[in-house]
Amino acid sequence: MPDLFFSNEKEGHFHNIIMPNVYIRIFPYGSVLYSIRISLTLACPMNLKLYPLDRQVCSLRMASYGWTTADLVFLWKEGDPVQVVKNLHLPRFTLEKFLTDYCNSKTNTGEYSCLKVDLLFKREFSYYLIQIYIPCCMLVIVSWVSFWLDQGAVPARVSLGVTTLLTMATQTSGINASLPPVSYTKAIDVWTGVCLTFVFGALLEFALVNYASRSADRAADMHRENMKKKRREMEQASLDAASDLLDTDSNATFAMVRIGQGCGKPLVRHPGDPLALEKLRQCEVHMQAPKRPNCCRSWLSKFPTRQCSRSKRIDVISRITFPLVFALFNLVYWSTYLFREEEED
Repeated sequence: MPDLFFSNEKEGHFHNIIMPNVYIRIFPYGSVLYSIRISLTLACPMNLKLYPLDRQVCSLRMASYGWTTADLVFLWKEGDPVQVVKNLHLPRFTLEKFLTDYCNSKTNTGEYSCLKVDLLFKREFSYYLIQIYIPCCMLVIVSWVSFWLDQGAVPARVSLGVTTLLTMATQTSGINASLPPVSYTKAIDVWTGVCLTFVFGALLEFALVNYASRSADRAADMHRENMKKKRREMEQASLDAASDLLDTDSNATFAMVRIGQGCGKPLVRHPGDPLALEKLRQCEVHMQAPKRPNCCRSWLSKFPTRQCSRSKRIDVISRITFPLVFALFNLVYWSTYLFREEEED
């Protein structure tokens, strides 16, 4: 009997229920048919760079253990040497095709005959689309809800950002736990890494908004204090100007004051008189040169540039920037990996 063995076998067993599943046929013209039922678990090294958009080739290798090619040669039967069950179904793979070939090997003890069957499997992508890609997209979109919440709703925005970040990290670890550790980056690693970055970016965006809001509050307080100080300085300067004006005109109006006292109403008002202050302010306003209208400045004035509006401005920019960048990433991701898959085919 040929000493056949499977070179890439990891484990296997015979079937002995109810009797050993084996039979032999000897034909009148000398041919012998020997059949036995065996279940095998075979090793299949995989390249997971395109996972889960990948195709894998797994081989079944049958070789002679002790007889060299001088004594025993394995040959494929002409015309359909391998039969596959028509309704064969795998949960995560589709068997696209299979190829038969020879894999003779030379060692120190001689050359040994070998046969192999290459099975081309395509990974079912619908499972990963439902279980991984769509949930990750939903988590990223949920993290954008914080851009539409009020900047004062700190507990809501923080809890939303932290929850989506932890959920995304848990899903990433669950995906990696089901795969062997490899030294290269897989397609699923790029997807989960970018989605995790978007969720983390949304959380950092709220930190930036909160910092801008607190800076705006401090700037507003300082502005109010400065305005109060300037108002007091202006009032003091107006009073000083009025007193100086009265001092310079005192000699010229001395006679008018004497005459006015007989009527009971002074012709020159005191420095604290509100009417005098109002006239001085009007003079100051009229003395300023009129500004020329600038089209660029008037257009830029429509956009808020004050400290108190920066936090709202960051939220508005994030509402547009994050979806656009994520859409661009999807376009690059799917076009790149699908194109690489076609190249490998």
